[in-house]
Amino acid sequence: MSEKDQMKLGFIGAGNVAKKLAEAFLEKGYEIRLGSRSPEKLNVWVKAAGKKASAGTLSETAVFGDVLFFCVGGEVINEAIAAAGPQNFAGKTLIDVTNPMDFSKGIPPRFTVEFGNSLGEQIQRMLPDANVVKAFSSIGLEVMTNPYYGDQTATMLIAGNDKNAKNEAAKLAQEFGWDIEDIGEIDQSFLLEAFANLWVNYGLKHNTRSHAFKLLKR
Repeated sequence: MSEKDQMKLGFIGAGNVAKKLAEAFLEKGYEIRLGSRSPEKLNVWVKAAGKKASAGTLSETAVFGDVLFFCVGGEVINEAIAAAGPQNFAGKTLIDVTNPMDFSKGIPPRFTVEFGNSLGEQIQRMLPDANVVKAFSSIGLEVMTNPYYGDQTATMLIAGNDKNAKNEAAKLAQEFGWDIEDIGEIDQSFLLEAFANLWVNYGLKHNTRSHAFKLLKR
């Protein structure tokens, strides 16, 4: 039995980003679960997704996943963690896909955190026994599972405190072909969240959502 046949991926949140990633990992052979406050509303999606897909409450999903993806709005991270049960994250890799953007007053969105208090850092403080990795967060869902641009591959920047957790997140991203660059510990997630804001603002200015970034080195 392969590693992906054994590994279960849980998604805290069931919006467009969670569904996009879940569907892509299903195609790669992983067993997945979407977590929602109202999992019964996902019955149609689960049936269409196939036998390796399921839905559950946030706490059921946190227990289910060997690796967890945090795919909720940045404004509800506290509520989502409380509903999922902080104890259920202990010892697990938690891939943080959240971003601190407030669209309530229109576009461009307002960036809602200050340096030293990024969402990635907040989540790690709230879940000290989890291994939080900021990843899949600096690009939109249209690009998350397809980093190829002709003969070039886009770069995904990641950050987190635990080396093994970052390796686990990197391997999952590499399933789709991403070039991975580790930029440091979780305190660097502020830069990744600002980078996501850059991705959004560039897209708004140029009316596109198909762009990504490439780190060039000599």
